[in-house]
Amino acid sequence: MKTPAYILADWGTTSFRLWTVDRDGAVLAEARSPDGMASLSPADYPSALSAAAAAAGADSRTPVLICGMAGAAQGWREAPYLDAGGPLRDIPAAAVAAPMPGWDVRILPGVALRDAARPNVMRGEETLLLGAVLAHGASGAVCLPGTHSKWVQVADGRIASFRTAMTGEVFGLLVRQSTLKHFMGEAQTDSAAEPAFAAAVVESLAAPEALLNALFSLRAGPLLFPGARPAAVQARLSGLLIGAELAANRPTGPVTLVASGGLQSTYAAAFQIAGIAHTTLDSDACARSGLLHAARLIWPDGRSA
Repeated sequence: MKTPAYILADWGTTSFRLWTVDRDGAVLAEARSPDGMASLSPADYPSALSAAAAAAGADSRTPVLICGMAGAAQGWREAPYLDAGGPLRDIPAAAVAAPMPGWDVRILPGVALRDAARPNVMRGEETLLLGAVLAHGASGAVCLPGTHSKWVQVADGRIASFRTAMTGEVFGLLVRQSTLKHFMGEAQTDSAAEPAFAAAVVESLAAPEALLNALFSLRAGPLLFPGARPAAVQARLSGLLIGAELAANRPTGPVTLVASGGLQSTYAAAFQIAGIAHTTLDSDACARSGLLHAARLIWPDGRSA
């Protein structure tokens, strides 16, 4: 097996992904863990990282570069936000060192929109955008769905502006903690396969202002018409929320959709229903590409002997 040159990690709120790569960027091994920021204290990060690195065949001689919530104020070590508008290529220079004796670990910063009327922040998405721009020349409108979906305008390799929709978080709260939870069943990974999804997207696109009213139908419907399948109810919830998101952020031209797995297929289906032209990039690949570019700038020689 090849010796890894870098350890790359995308550390989110509820999970993290880690890859070991060689000098050419080829993935040698991958590890995934549910140990996201929400379940860790700052003192927990070193053990979580070393365990994942060992599972991927790496050790302390391999430099580690992390993007995402590990750099939040509530994470491992805060990596202060850069202002939106600067070149994405400048992000690696602002990486901060994380406290882990015997290891060289750096965390990339997020990006902030410091506008009192519409303040906004991102962590992790800026690295996916870096990969999308460098590897695929992404420009114009870019959608990065997730817990907090980002709608970004990219121009000349810079983040010109961006908006955030809390679609994924609201979906999770309603499925698990609201009065709707009794009708939802287990979480679905691809709601777009249900006919109820398409109908709900159309409904929200036509009347996004009625979202709160439409949500209550998810409770009343199963009570008045027993036998509704939980998968169909959950698909309707997904369609209502994503439809409202598209209505609020409807682009004037094509969109680059950066996503993977069920999110990719669900949003692609919603885009098709809404008539939004789009191309799709894999979010995991964009994360690795952005992290690899940054790692090569920080450690040109990679792993030490």
